[in-house]
Amino acid sequence: MSKLKLNRAVAFIDLETTGINIASDRIVEISIVKLLPDDSTHTETFRINPTIPIPAEASAIHGIFDKDVKDCQTFKQLAPALLKILDQCDLAGYNSNKFDVPLLVEEFLRAEVDFDIENRKLIDVQNIFHKMEQRTLAAAYKFYCHKDLTGAHGAEADAKATYEILQAQLEKYDSLEGNVAFLQKFSSNNDSVDLAGRIVRDKKGIEVFNFGKHKGKPVAEIFKSEPSYYNWMMDGDFPLSTKRVITKLRLKAFNK
Repeated sequence: MSKLKLNRAVAFIDLETTGINIASDRIVEISIVKLLPDDSTHTETFRINPTIPIPAEASAIHGIFDKDVKDCQTFKQLAPALLKILDQCDLAGYNSNKFDVPLLVEEFLRAEVDFDIENRKLIDVQNIFHKMEQRTLAAAYKFYCHKDLTGAHGAEADAKATYEILQAQLEKYDSLEGNVAFLQKFSSNNDSVDLAGRIVRDKKGIEVFNFGKHKGKPVAEIFKSEPSYYNWMMDGDFPLSTKRVITKLRLKAFNK
């Protein structure tokens, strides 16, 4: 019997991609292990034509080459099906708060599909692991599940392993609660405003920059005193999701 107590489904996701740049790289494979409140699971795995070449160094890691995906659907074509699968689901993964979720959201934005993220709980199993043990995915699987991870860097194998690790973490640590709200809070590194962590809330709850020359400074103040900084970000290589956030913050400041 699972120690996870769910009010709605949780989708464990894992992506294989053309690289690690959220703003410019693309998904070539996605696997979703959907855990339902009755403890049943449903797995879906899709290969995706990224519409850009897959670099050799990326193929060397996940084993997916251009020829393997040339006849697959693009993300834009697959987006409606993915939206349906993920409907009413909270999201979980391994390093997912920093990479998988931001890149997935970015792909939906590029496809001009409205993927609601604000009303979903996000659980990052890597953050739980690092707070408890400080290891990697394969080591986490060995440590918690006492098994070797075969098929590593295949989206389905990694997503299933992540789900098993979370179950084992709940069994091992009595201090972990098996509800999504607790796990989201525990596995969060900081109070990020945008998915990429470029904007965070400080101790007073004020949105501040988390990078560059204005790190730690309030976003609203910088956009007021240096309007060109907003334009620089909008024209720069930032994720669309980050650009959405700074636009909302700028409009909120104007309306005060």
